[in-house]
Amino acid sequence: MHRAHRVAITGLGVISPYGGDDTHFFERLLAGESAVRHLQTDDPPRPLSIPAGICPDFDPEAILGKPLALMMERFAQLGTAAAFLAWEQAGLPRLAAEGDTSREHWGCIWGTALGGVAAHERGSREMWLKGRERVSPLSVVQGMNNAVNAHISIQLGMGGVSTSHTAACASSGIAIGEAFRRVRSGEAAVMITGGSDVCQSYGVVRAWEAMRVMAPGDAQTAPSACRPFSADRAGLVLGEGGAALVLEAWDHAVARGARIHGELIGFGTSCDHTHLVRPQRTGQVRALRAALADAQLGPDDVHYVNAHGTATAEGDPVEIAALCEVFGEHARQLPVSATKSMHGHLLGASGAVEAVITALALREQAIPPTAHLSGRIDPACEGVDHVLQGRRGVPLRTALSNSFAFGGSNAVLAFRAPPGFSS
Repeated sequence: MHRAHRVAITGLGVISPYGGDDTHFFERLLAGESAVRHLQTDDPPRPLSIPAGICPDFDPEAILGKPLALMMERFAQLGTAAAFLAWEQAGLPRLAAEGDTSREHWGCIWGTALGGVAAHERGSREMWLKGRERVSPLSVVQGMNNAVNAHISIQLGMGGVSTSHTAACASSGIAIGEAFRRVRSGEAAVMITGGSDVCQSYGVVRAWEAMRVMAPGDAQTAPSACRPFSADRAGLVLGEGGAALVLEAWDHAVARGARIHGELIGFGTSCDHTHLVRPQRTGQVRALRAALADAQLGPDDVHYVNAHGTATAEGDPVEIAALCEVFGEHARQLPVSATKSMHGHLLGASGAVEAVITALALREQAIPPTAHLSGRIDPACEGVDHVLQGRRGVPLRTALSNSFAFGGSNAVLAFRAPPGFSS
């Protein structure tokens, strides 16, 4: 019978459009700086021209080495690179010491919505547009959705569970929650988890455009194209990136002298079970309440919520309505922000990126804003304390991170500040 363990966060890694490490990433968010830019391609038959959050300075070979990078599609490069950064920050060696068999029980649970779809799209385009007779022999291993967890488990010598979750925009929120449960139960002393996605493949962009939920923008307007909760919001902005967390049994982390960046204390899930793409307040309420119960928190105990906040017409008001129902009178004093306004919507990686942001908010005792919102809040989105500018030096003890997906899959993660902070 496994006993319950506290779950420490000992490593954070992020590959984002901002570049730099986790501290640099968080500082740019605190400043309200958008990483969204105009993306113009030369794709036939009609070039892409959209606002997007891309990582132009990401050099996979510099982090992964050329042989390993060449084995991967970009989503796997982003994810594995983020995992390596988190692992290094956790102070864990890449290889286990000789005779050390503890890693046979350590594992990796990853999240991705699209996985390696770009590899298959590229192969099809090369055959149909360029007349090639065959695709790359690496197409299968580059295109499989479990590529990231497979590479991470191999590179770090972990023999425990190695799997991926695909649940649209809740993919990595669920992955992190499941990894949390394994550490808390005692099944694994260490788990690495997170998510990665690349959203600007030609077919993917065209599919999202067909749904009429993407924000327009050109070179001048792209940085402010994503405006969650705003009265003039015009839709979501796609992005790419990867983020990872090392979760570790508290006693294990303390025994080896690891720095603890925060604590994961609860996880709640639900399904709306009503509609594929129309979010439901009641389903989100169940996930929020499940996370609070799992973390043994009351509504008044929460000091910040990183909202799913995609800037869609339907999604934003539903999320605020759910928060107002769960938090009651406390809702008007509850700081809420949607950081997708700055880094874009990373689909299956959003939950991981926003989990890292939430952990950093508690570690740094600061709250990033919802950018581009000042003075233009939609009346249907009122009822909470919208963070319009970054707040520093605020006493934060606990926070939630929301991920609400197409298909009605909902995931909420609850975090506690690292030792030394109190409300």
